[in-house]
Amino acid sequence: MTMTLTPYLSFNGNCEEAMKFYQSCLGGDLDLQKVGDSPVAEHMKGKEDQVMHSMLKSGAIVLMASDMIMEGTATPGTNVTLTLSGGSLADLKTYFEKLSEGGKIRQPLQTTFFGTYGDLVDKYGFAWAFQSDEKGE
Repeated sequence: MTMTLTPYLSFNGNCEEAMKFYQSCLGGDLDLQKVGDSPVAEHMKGKEDQVMHSMLKSGAIVLMASDMIMEGTATPGTNVTLTLSGGSLADLKTYFEKLSEGGKIRQPLQTTFFGTYGDLVDKYGFAWAFQSDEKGE
């Protein structure tokens, strides 16, 4: 079985909104489990509407996230880069355009010696890198 790296994102109460945005960009199936629908709901009063666990699956892409953090507050994007690589250049361009909505493009998609590369910070503060072995036009 092939080992994969799956990023897990922590949010401060807007996990559901963020995961629905990512689903609109990447497609796929999104499963959300709220605290209020879980076996621990009675022990977490006031957090019933927060997301305990979510998973977005779209082809080989898997993204997991939650509003549950152990202590303090989540600071999205400071130590995580989500990398989309491989696939077709057309798909990569589509994902780049959608995920850049409301965010900041740090490096536009451009042809490099190793293919095509670009990166951005999305509207939720997460850093994304995009790489394809195909070279742009």
